[in-house]
Amino acid sequence: MPVARRTLLVAGLAAATSAVTGCGDNGAPDSGVAGPGDAVTATDAASNRVGFGAAGKTTPPSGTPSAAASASGGAAPAGQARYAQEVTALLRRHLPATPQTVQHKGFPGAVAVVLVDGKTAVHTAVGEALRYGAGPKLLPAGQRVEMRPDSIFDLASVTKVYTAILLLQQVDKGRVELGAPVRDYLPGFTGAGTERITVEMLLAHTSGLPVGAKVTGLAGNTARWNAVLTTGLVSGAVPGNTFRYSSVGLMVAGKIVEKVTGQRLDQALKSNLTGPLGLRDTGFNPNTWLSGSAKASRLVATDARSSRGLLRGTVHDDVANHLGGVAGHAGIFATASDLAVIGQMLLNGGTHQGRKILAATTVRRMLTNQNSGKPAIDPERPNRTAAHGLGVVLNQSWFMGRLASARTFGHTGFAGPSLLVDPARKLVLALLTNRAHPNWSWSNPDPVRASLGDLLAKEVS
Repeated sequence: MPVARRTLLVAGLAAATSAVTGCGDNGAPDSGVAGPGDAVTATDAASNRVGFGAAGKTTPPSGTPSAAASASGGAAPAGQARYAQEVTALLRRHLPATPQTVQHKGFPGAVAVVLVDGKTAVHTAVGEALRYGAGPKLLPAGQRVEMRPDSIFDLASVTKVYTAILLLQQVDKGRVELGAPVRDYLPGFTGAGTERITVEMLLAHTSGLPVGAKVTGLAGNTARWNAVLTTGLVSGAVPGNTFRYSSVGLMVAGKIVEKVTGQRLDQALKSNLTGPLGLRDTGFNPNTWLSGSAKASRLVATDARSSRGLLRGTVHDDVANHLGGVAGHAGIFATASDLAVIGQMLLNGGTHQGRKILAATTVRRMLTNQNSGKPAIDPERPNRTAAHGLGVVLNQSWFMGRLASARTFGHTGFAGPSLLVDPARKLVLALLTNRAHPNWSWSNPDPVRASLGDLLAKEVS
């Protein structure tokens, strides 16, 4: 991470009142951030949703993750791929060295789901979901929470994939045109230079909007959203010309979804995506829909040193938090299994277990590089290319490793999650880590992402 950005972040944390920006996907926070079947889960005696069978059943069918995967990182359960133990071993190498180790170089814990040709090849959990308390401080062993295969993570910027899907559904319905100006749908989108920004540019990150918006110091959500919608272009930017990663663009995309559906984004998510797919462990603000026992046993912690104290079930991204935890760029929480369903649905051309989510033609467009020949500006990753579909990252070896190709797509998130789909191998990888617990600056999440991509490239033909 460049020293200048880290310095700004430290200063912002100390002041706790700095300008706040959206969640970056690139392993370094943005300036000012403190920074698999129609899957239906069953419920156990403690009201925790477990298993991935059809409704009313607890036996997982072929092709869906099993909640019986080894949480301790031991031998892979029967039915998993021969390389499942290698995946587990790789993840364990990034855990704290000993139970007493205070600082880590990877993450306290992780869950990985690998689907190949729609079947579960790997489902493993390692480490701890909660290891540190506010301060941060290392918690006594008895107060820590072991990572589970059904642990629920903050997806951070992987939320952008869901927002893109919700918006593209409205394109399928004829309610939104990708080439239309954003102002056709949001008259309040009036930031300087934004009149030429189209819906498509928001999803391809070529709008020229900045990474984040300043929403602190404003009274009420109406004022905060007005600040988002009136954010101007980056100095010198020309809409459509250059790839610049922008959380603001997906915040605005989320507001378009709300405008045309008449639903708040969290409601639209449930009505149009998670509900039809049976993803009961996915949603915004999980503390509002999880049982007390599930909160204690399944929620994965993130920061433990911000002005907000220990974050567990509360969105890590500061802008999303200021906006009530519901925004197009960050805020969704999910299990690795639920996230894998999203990847499989897209791999299937927009349909999953008989449920059509997107038209196949729309999915093809979504997964096609919209930015061919355009430059990319990313100070954190000077070697990053502009290759990007509509809401998905394409062909980036920095997190895909040797799985990277012109057809490989996915997304990453600042708190440690990632989704990777390799159509050539019919492979979906949902890798969720809590690398930002308790301190995002301790580790870079990309090496393990790329290493796992390398391993799977070797093992899956």
